[in-house]
Amino acid sequence: MKVVLASPIADRAVEALRRDHDLVVAFGESGSLAGLISDREVLIFRSGVGISADLLKSAPHLQLAIRAGSGFDNIALDFCRDRGIRVARIPGPSSQAVAEFTLGLILSLSRRIAEAHDHMQQGEWPKHQLEGRLIAGKVLGVVGAGNIGKRVGELGALLGMRVVGCVEGPPEEHELVLAAKGITLTDFDTVVDQADILSVHVPLKDSTRHLIDSDVIHRMKPGSILVNTARGGVVDESAVLDGLKSGHLGAVALDVHEQEGDGRLSPLAGLPNVVLTPHIGGMAAESQEMIGRRVIELIDAFVHGRLEEVWTNDERLA
Repeated sequence: MKVVLASPIADRAVEALRRDHDLVVAFGESGSLAGLISDREVLIFRSGVGISADLLKSAPHLQLAIRAGSGFDNIALDFCRDRGIRVARIPGPSSQAVAEFTLGLILSLSRRIAEAHDHMQQGEWPKHQLEGRLIAGKVLGVVGAGNIGKRVGELGALLGMRVVGCVEGPPEEHELVLAAKGITLTDFDTVVDQADILSVHVPLKDSTRHLIDSDVIHRMKPGSILVNTARGGVVDESAVLDGLKSGHLGAVALDVHEQEGDGRLSPLAGLPNVVLTPHIGGMAAESQEMIGRRVIELIDAFVHGRLEEVWTNDERLA
């Protein structure tokens, strides 16, 4: 197959693609995607690269697009449906990585770890000024208790948190599964009202853009913590900044941002009760190796006409 790689993936997967397929690399110094996609049959991409309808129009031979991770927010799905381009994502391997990372951010904010580190870097020892809070006994609100949110809630419950969560779609399909993991299923408003720590895990689409806005932030408990490891556009960063300046929000951690990439400075940068990371929730070596292997498996299945047999409901474009 003629494959174009629009984003980095695990080295072993790249080696396999070079060995078994006609591979071109379209990131870094290797060349622009627009100039290399015209004769390609398979596209592999991640977050940070936009796959627009205009770009896809320049790829008349494209048959399969694989998002090497979670989310379909950066590809023109309607165009793919109309053109008959198969679209797959690979959400499973990232779930544990993002869930662990989310708990790390929660612990960092609750115990002021990053703030303490910054003081130590300056030769300061403010031990008694850096009193934190336990997470045990606190209410963890999970907005979007799907693959990742469900695991976050499960880990939170194991650490002694009371976990409430909400999902999109009929709740009866999820209630028993979530209850078995220590998560009480309720509605979005209740999650917002009850949470001491609000963790966001929903995809970015029209209905979720700025889901966490000024109104939601003002309904959160005074001094509560907000963590977003989902997609940047789900959280209104201007509203977050206002909430922090007013003191209503106690602390915030964002791994995803409304504007991402080199040269973009977050409006929240420099605030002591904020932790900012560059979209690295899924960047665990083990998860990336698993994603790379799954990319190879999906392409092999497609070549042999077995894609319908091997991909899961979570992977395929609905």
